Amino acid sequence: MQFTHPIVIDPTGRDIHGEADRIRERGPVTPVELPHGVPAWAVSSAPLLKRLLTDPRVSKDARRHWHRWLDGEVSPDWPLYTWVSVRNMFTAYGTEHKRLRTLVSKAFTARRTAALRPRIEEITAALLDRVAKVGAGGGADGHAVDLREEFCYPLPIQVIGELLGLPEELGPELRVVVDSVFHTSADAAEVADTYARFYAVLGELVAVKRATPGDDLTSALITAREEESGTRLSEQELLDTLMLMISAGHETTVNLLDNAVHALLTHPDQLAHVRGGRASWDDVIEETLRAEAPVASLPLRYAVEDLPLGELGGPDGQVIRKGEAILAAYAAAGRDPEQHGPDAGAFDVTRAVKDHLAFGYGAHHCLGAPLGRLEARVALPALFERFSGLTLAVPADELLPVDSFISHGHRTLPVLTG
Repeated sequence: MQFTHPIVIDPTGRDIHGEADRIRERGPVTPVELPHGVPAWAVSSAPLLKRLLTDPRVSKDARRHWHRWLDGEVSPDWPLYTWVSVRNMFTAYGTEHKRLRTLVSKAFTARRTAALRPRIEEITAALLDRVAKVGAGGGADGHAVDLREEFCYPLPIQVIGELLGLPEELGPELRVVVDSVFHTSADAAEVADTYARFYAVLGELVAVKRATPGDDLTSALITAREEESGTRLSEQELLDTLMLMISAGHETTVNLLDNAVHALLTHPDQLAHVRGGRASWDDVIEETLRAEAPVASLPLRYAVEDLPLGELGGPDGQVIRKGEAILAAYAAAGRDPEQHGPDAGAFDVTRAVKDHLAFGYGAHHCLGAPLGRLEARVALPALFERFSGLTLAVPADELLPVDSFISHGHRTLPVLTG
């Protein structure tokens, strides 16, 4: 790859939308530099990204198709090492991806997701009681409540924990390691520690479920068998699949809830549309996914062969060479003016077209998307119905982003319940 002043991605994610704007200004695809000087092409054009996500010449398997991995240039101390080294459907390509996704789909069924609704409602109600209790004291205005900590975070982690049959005592350790996976400015010691601790937790979970299987997703994954070949998930594939489901099934929903609440509280006119019946909670969810993508950028994909972008509707004469890395810039694509017009950066729940790629597209479209949407459909209306006077407890510009260029949310979301 020939770099001409690549955009250096801020690993701390301090300005997700500002960086996305700078990436888009350089064109639909532009060279960027990831942590440790690793080069990639960031794709910010929604139509071009959609085509690349479905092109068979684009892989997610670093071991087969990324020249830096094949040349031994990617070391375990790289902050994104876990994202490219795991062996599950997230990093699989072609027939191997089909095999793994088929096995996971047998366990993670639509029936299993739909059956979770009553439990999600129970968890939501209990968390709202907790929010009310924390916010009740402290004078006329009450105490500020960190809604991310007390509501947005515990809901999906409890749901995914119960879905997987996770023993309660493993929950705190799991939270620590999941947060660290998304910490894209981590040093080498943290990366190594996270890797080891995550596998230790997952190993304990699998051991428990082998000894005492239950009606849970972990037990189903252990026993799932692919009909054509008769194969099961290997031990490494099982552990890495659990890692994927916990990380993706949790962090995305935390940020979806966080960003939706923040958007409504900072755009009271949009909340008024919902309360006035001019927009639905589904409108809120989809507009949040578009304008405030929970995953800002997702590493990595790789060119299986030279990709002339002009053939895909991209810039004529520009080529992503075989073995080069591609960064899916979802936050930038969600606000692509070519797709959403000059007001693409505005949060508008009445927007007619809210198309987005927040859950991916094509063969790698997120299997957990229905669960994430279900949790938001239950949680958001319940929250705003319970606390009709909900407001931010601090000016919006004082909120800090999470320390990540992948995960897009706030470190804290302090509110007054009214």
